[in-house]
Amino acid sequence: MRTALRLSIDRIKCDGHGLCAELLPEIIRLDDWGYPIIAAGPVPEGLAPLAQRAVASCPVLALALALALQPTAASK
Repeated sequence: MRTALRLSIDRIKCDGHGLCAELLPEIIRLDDWGYPIIAAGPVPEGLAPLAQRAVASCPVLALALALALQPTAASK
């Protein structure tokens, strides 16, 4: 097992500003009402700084990054 970053959203806090999707379009897209939809899976290592920036820039603090365990090929 290895650790990876996971991006999550608190849908109750989110007001649909859309800033997260502008800062991280590789992972976040907006639905028809302007609310974010986060791609499944961990945040790619190369995008971790951008994900951290999106979390820090959310005006209502609705985004969060957390470490999650990821299975490796040897542990399957």
